[in-house]
Amino acid sequence: MPEIKPRKTLFNPELKRRGIYVLPNLFTTAALFAGFYAIVQAMNGQFEQASMAIFIAMVLDGLDGRVARLTRTQSAFGAEYDSLSDMVSFGVAPALVAYEWALRPLGKWGWIAAFVYCVGAALRLARFNTTLEVIDKRYFQGLPSPAAAALVAGFVWLMIDIGVDAADLRWVALVVTAFAGLTMISNFRYYSFKDINLRKSVPFIVIAAIALGFVLVSSYPPGVLFGLFVVYALSGYVLAAWRLLRR
Repeated sequence: MPEIKPRKTLFNPELKRRGIYVLPNLFTTAALFAGFYAIVQAMNGQFEQASMAIFIAMVLDGLDGRVARLTRTQSAFGAEYDSLSDMVSFGVAPALVAYEWALRPLGKWGWIAAFVYCVGAALRLARFNTTLEVIDKRYFQGLPSPAAAALVAGFVWLMIDIGVDAADLRWVALVVTAFAGLTMISNFRYYSFKDINLRKSVPFIVIAAIALGFVLVSSYPPGVLFGLFVVYALSGYVLAAWRLLRR
């Protein structure tokens, strides 16, 4: 019988050690740190900083994949690492922020809503990883976990900024958290923006619109960001209704 050699490089010197690309995984690590920082700040009662950290994690998460593609440093390790980072930053962190901010006094209903969001993020990421090669690249199946995290974190950030007490919004926070979790595992389609070619020339009006978008976000970040992600979260339902009416 042929000799079965171990698959680990430590025990099989014939196997070459595969290096890890630093640049894209550096962005992934930074996103993971932002998500962990959000958890720590939520435990300390600093919910505004926690919400902002989740948005920072979103930006970093959007950069790591693009950097990997532009520098041709994609790897299976990077893809798995990115998924684990997303689970912390967009699964555990928003659920804990919402629970500590408003859901804890609701007892079992509070932690159930937080768990619905957390398990929704886990199932959403698992489904995305297993159907990556067969789905239409132009659309996501279910609300993406970063957008769901932005919906929950943006709601908390906006309510704190306008001075609304969490005690007055406990059930609203429960609905928002559960809605985000359930929408992640729905079959509604959401535009992915992946067919946008950044290397292609565009009309001047597009650049002007992008500049206007930066101005709007910078004018009032919590309100504008929350409004944008509310519209995006509802777009899947609108698209599904439109397709149903066309039939």
